[in-house]
Order: sequence, then structure tokens, then C-alpha cells
Amino acid sequence: MVNGAHFLLYSKDPDADRDFFKDVLQFRSVDAGRGWLIFALPPAELAIHPGSGDSPGAELYLMCDDLRAFIKVLEAKGVHCTEIAEERWGTRTAIRLPSGGELGLYQPAHPTAIGLK
Repeated sequence: MVNGAHFLLYSKDPDADRDFFKDVLQFRSVDAGRGWLIFALPPAELAIHPGSGDSPGAELYLMCDDLRAFIKVLEAKGVHCTEIAEERWGTRTAIRLPSGGELGLYQPAHPTAIGLK
């Protein structure tokens, strides 16, 4: 029986990105040994989208109840977001991680599976 999911984020600078998740996003973590942090994620859901050979295998978006308020919190910590885009499925932006990777943020305008038992 599946009891969870483990998301891998590949990074060119894992220490900087770990610090970002720990200090800026304030995600709780456990030390798996020698400073290798494993972060607790907020509740999650999975959507299967059609793709092509050019599509990434996976993308991570953190969901927000109030995206604009969260952007202000991030900006106060020196984190800049990409331009806000209004989509039919919600409002989205992204942040650049210290390693150069990108992390999506969005406020859904659709029903979510968060909280389903």
C-alpha cells in the first residue's frame, strides 16, 4: 500500500536550495545524515497532463490560498517572482531558486483534491 510520495528536485547547488527551502520557505525537515535534509511538503495532489517530447517529465507548483499576499512575504525576504499570469485554472507565477532552478507558485481557481481522504 502506498503511504506517501517522495519528490526529487535536482539542483546545481543543493546546499543553497536546501537553505532556501529551510530559511525562506520555512519547510520543516529531518536530517537523513551528514546534513542531507528531507523536507516535509504541504498536502499534495497530482494532475496528469498531455505532453510531448518537449514537455518536462514533472513540474512542482506550490499552491497558495492568496498568491499575491505570499508574493509580498517572499519579496520582503528578497525573493523576486516572475510576472503574474492569469490562467483559466488559476493565477500563477514562479520563483528562481538559488541554483537557478524554477519553482512554480499558483492560486488554483479549480476544485482541489487537498483534504480528500
